[in-house]
Amino acid sequence: MKMSTEPARLSPAWLPRELRPAYLLHASLLGLLFGFSGSASAVDVDAGDYTALPAGTNLGLLYYQHTERNALYADSHKVPIKAGLDSDVGILRGVHFMQLGDYIVDPQFLLPFGNVRAKDDLQDLGSDSGTGDLILAATVWLLNQPEQRRYFGITPFLYVPTGSYDKHSAINLGENRWKFALQAGYITGLTDKLTLDLVGDVTVFGDNDEYGNSSATQKQDPLYQGQAFLRYNFTERFDVRAGISKLWGGESEINDLGMDDKPGTSKYTVGTSYFVTPSTQLMVNYGQDISVDNGFKEDKRINLRVLQMF
Repeated sequence: MKMSTEPARLSPAWLPRELRPAYLLHASLLGLLFGFSGSASAVDVDAGDYTALPAGTNLGLLYYQHTERNALYADSHKVPIKAGLDSDVGILRGVHFMQLGDYIVDPQFLLPFGNVRAKDDLQDLGSDSGTGDLILAATVWLLNQPEQRRYFGITPFLYVPTGSYDKHSAINLGENRWKFALQAGYITGLTDKLTLDLVGDVTVFGDNDEYGNSSATQKQDPLYQGQAFLRYNFTERFDVRAGISKLWGGESEINDLGMDDKPGTSKYTVGTSYFVTPSTQLMVNYGQDISVDNGFKEDKRINLRVLQMF
């Protein structure tokens, strides 16, 4: 699971006056790695994440993502400035699969960390390094049919505001607010080698009452996301995959003033994974945003993941 990221967030108080109404400069740490995008902070996953493993299996995962953003959009139009925001972020993740009654469940934690930095015309906004908000989650598999490569699971995510946050800073890795996401994922084999993944989620947001220099109150409407992937296994250890995703909703309010900043982001990802040993998997993905209504458009996104089973 790549997780929306992200929460590096840029305060409207730092923006040129003509840009503030769109509240454009969100960049959440989870979104960055989970795919988090802009103010979206959605829960991006990797193809195969909703595969249930046997009880007693443990996973240790390390993610790294490098992202470059070179354009800023408002109302689907490119803002006429040279706007840059680059990030190098990672996530440390631990997962334990266990039997709970008739179901497989996998309690887990995810800890994001990294660096986000503004550049070009926005370089005076600075940068931030450190850790993001801790994420706690657990998938419950309601359908678990390994022989047919068919699975269906539901995952609640709780985002705990433990990350670094300074209301006087334009860029923060922490969000200073609680968040909750509920996600459902379905996997099915289409042929002996081709597999389909379908994932949908909704994220709801607590308030941030220390937003910006004036300690404004930030609110956000629920954010929805749909994701789909196809994987082709050349062998049991080696596959190639491609995916798309789309965001809906998620408009922000600052002191009850609507920011008209629904991200409306769509993007694609292509990649491959390979088990170098029966218990060690390497994965690499490359992606770009296809379109953005409001916020930064990702020009280049490279994801690396190391998974170790024990």
